[in-house]
Amino acid sequence: MGFLTSLNGPDYDHSEPQIPLRRCADLVIITDTPKGRGVFASKSIPARTILDICPVLVLGIEENENHIKKTSLYHYTYNWPIKDEFGNPHVAQAVIFGLGSMFNHARYQNVGWVRDTERQLVTYYSLQDIEAGEELCISYGDRLTFKDTDNTDVPSEGDGIDQLNQIQLD
Repeated sequence: MGFLTSLNGPDYDHSEPQIPLRRCADLVIITDTPKGRGVFASKSIPARTILDICPVLVLGIEENENHIKKTSLYHYTYNWPIKDEFGNPHVAQAVIFGLGSMFNHARYQNVGWVRDTERQLVTYYSLQDIEAGEELCISYGDRLTFKDTDNTDVPSEGDGIDQLNQIQLD
């Protein structure tokens, strides 16, 4: 009743757009996986299910460089597009609250995500049917700061001549 009272009370601004939050009750966090903590399905989840809508805290570029980069929090941030006061695009970092910072990386992810830069939200959804017991993973992209346990095609640490020979010059 306290929550409903606060929504209708004098301190609640009804003119602000409301953002419905969705939570998938069929998810659990498991702490002792080979990748560390991870999000897993406790029941089957159909494709295109919204898993979570997470609020975002966009960090200032200097704040990130001078402070966040020196902490373990930096490994949980996402690239976030911003514009400066002149409308020029830049890439900042953002902290994603909720499950968004708990999804591990997988080369073949089963969870997709969409940024809402205007409202500073990220929506996560299942890309395919996910079976009970399966880990829910997103792709962190190609520039990883850790060894990709899914990547079995690890190149040898030779002299690099094979890669140079594959470059075609016009």
